Amino acid sequence: MAAKFQGVDFYDLDSLLSDEERMIRETVRGWVDDRVLPLIQDAYIERRFPSELIPEMGELGMLGANLPEEYGCAGLNNVAYGIIMQELERGDSGIRSFASVQGALVMYPIFAFGSEEQRREWLPGLASGEKIGCFGLTEPDYGSNPGGMITTARETGDGWVLNGTKMWITNGSMADVAVVWAQTGEIGDAKGIRGFVVPTDTPGFSARDQKGKLSLLASDTSELHLEDVELPGSALMPETGGLKSPLMCLTQARYGIAWGAVGAAMACYDESLRYAGERVMFDGPIAGKQIQQVRLAEMVTGITQGQLMALQLGRLKDAGTMKPRQVSMAKRANVDMACEVAREARRLLGGNGILVEYAAMRHMANLESVYTYEGTHDIHGLILGQAVTGLSAY
Repeated sequence: MAAKFQGVDFYDLDSLLSDEERMIRETVRGWVDDRVLPLIQDAYIERRFPSELIPEMGELGMLGANLPEEYGCAGLNNVAYGIIMQELERGDSGIRSFASVQGALVMYPIFAFGSEEQRREWLPGLASGEKIGCFGLTEPDYGSNPGGMITTARETGDGWVLNGTKMWITNGSMADVAVVWAQTGEIGDAKGIRGFVVPTDTPGFSARDQKGKLSLLASDTSELHLEDVELPGSALMPETGGLKSPLMCLTQARYGIAWGAVGAAMACYDESLRYAGERVMFDGPIAGKQIQQVRLAEMVTGITQGQLMALQLGRLKDAGTMKPRQVSMAKRANVDMACEVAREARRLLGGNGILVEYAAMRHMANLESVYTYEGTHDIHGLILGQAVTGLSAY
C-alpha cells in the first residue's frame, strides 16, 4: 500500500490557515487518497469519468462549496473552496474539472444571474450531485473570442428558440441541465449575449462525446448541438447581459484552477521525491545525485510560490477585493508551473514515468489542457499586459 500523502509545505503555510480550513483539507485529502487514487488509473485508461464518485462529492459538500447554505451548499469561504480544488486535482484534473464546472460555471451563474425560481429548482440538486450541469459558451470557431459567438436565441411570443453548436463542454454528455450562452441581437454585438437554463431533455438539444482526446481522458468532454430548441421565457437568466456575465463565471472557475494546478504539481513532486529516495542507481539512491536534487529543488520552489499566490488570491476574494487580472496572473503562473513540475517529474522517473502506475505523465497530459482552457496561457498574458500598460493588444 502506498504511503498516505503528507502534503508539501516548505513555508509552513499551515500556520496561515484556520482550523476549519485545515480540517476541510484533511477531509478532502483523505477522500482523494481513499476513493480517487485507487480507481483513477483504470478510469484514465478506460477513457471514462468515474461518475460513481459524484454522490460522495455532493455528500461531502464539494459541489458549489462556496455558495450559500440556503440552497443546499456548504457555505464555505473561498480559501476553503480553493483547498478543495487543490486536493481534487491532486487526484486528477478531470475530477477537479467536474467540480469546477458544476460549481463555478453552472451553480454560480444560476445563483448570481438566475431568478429565485431557477435557484430553488436547480441549486439543491446540483449541490447534492443528484443533478449534473454543463456550461455552453465555447464554440468551434470562437474560443478565445467568445464575443463572436454565432449561437442565437430568438425571442418568440411563447419564449425563446435557440440554435447553435458548443464545443469542449465538460460534463456535456451526462448533464441534466446546461447553462447556454447565446446571441439575442446582431452577431458580433457582445452586448446581446444572454444566458439560458436549458434542461438537456428539451427537444432539439443533443450532446455527443468529443473524440480523439489525448488529455483529460478521465473527463466527460462533449459537443452540444441546439436545433430549434424551444424554451419558455422563464429559461432566461434575467440578470445576464452582455459578455461580462459569462466572463464573471470564468473568473470563478479560473480561481479554482489556480489552486487545482498546485495540487497536480504537489502530486508529481511527492511521487518524485518518494521515487528518488527508493530508486538505486550507481550504488546509491538517485535522490543523492546532483541533477535530481536540482530538479526537486526547482519543483518545491515553484509549488511554494504557487501556494503563496493561491492563498493570497483566496484572501483577496474573501475580502471582496479580488480583481480579474489577479486571477489571470494566478491561473497563468500556477498552471505553467505545474506543467513544468509534471514534465520534470516524468523525466526523473525515467522509463517508468510513461507508465500509468505513476501519476506524472497523466498529470502532464492533463495539464496541457488546463494550460489552454479557461483562457489560454497567451491570452492571460495579454490580459496582464493590458493591465500594466493600459493598452489592449487584442
